[in-house]
Order: sequence, then structure tokens, then C-alpha cells
Amino acid sequence: MRRTKTMLIGQVLDNFFSQPHIAAKIAEGRLPDTWREVVGQSAADCTTQLRLENHILYAHISRSAIRSELFYRRDAIASEINRLAGLKLVNAVIIK
Repeated sequence: MRRTKTMLIGQVLDNFFSQPHIAAKIAEGRLPDTWREVVGQSAADCTTQLRLENHILYAHISRSAIRSELFYRRDAIASEINRLAGLKLVNAVIIK
């Protein structure tokens, strides 16, 4: 099939990266940086593992004081991650 309309490479890339499954994978790849931005440097340093499965974010925190603080902020963390990602990436956050 031959295209008759020429497109700029920037438009082609924007169209490609705006596809829902591609945008979700890119946002998932940026999740560690987004986590650091949302919870802060000290909490991110205590995070030993971040895992996203079926729109549920599992975060393993090594310090109990920070773990309990993040436990109470779960909903705010999920909404902030979704806002920064620009799509509904996380439905729930589980702090372990």
C-alpha cells in the first residue's frame, strides 16, 4: 500500500507513541523516576523493589517509619502517579 500524503517524522513518532499500549509501556518504564518524584528522595532510597502487575503497584520499603507514612498516603500516591503519567496506570498501591 502506498501513501499519497507525506508526513513529517515528528508526526509519525507522535502518532506511534500516542497509541494507548505504547504510552502505557513508556509510562511503566518511567515508573522508578515518577516514584522518586512523588514520594521524595528519602522514601525512594528506602524502596527496595517496585513492581507493577495488573495496574497494582507493589512497593517494598525497608524502613518501617517510612512504610507506615506511605501506607496512609496510598491513594494520593496513586492519583499523583497517574497525573504525572498522563493516563490511568495505577489503580492501587500496596506497601510492603
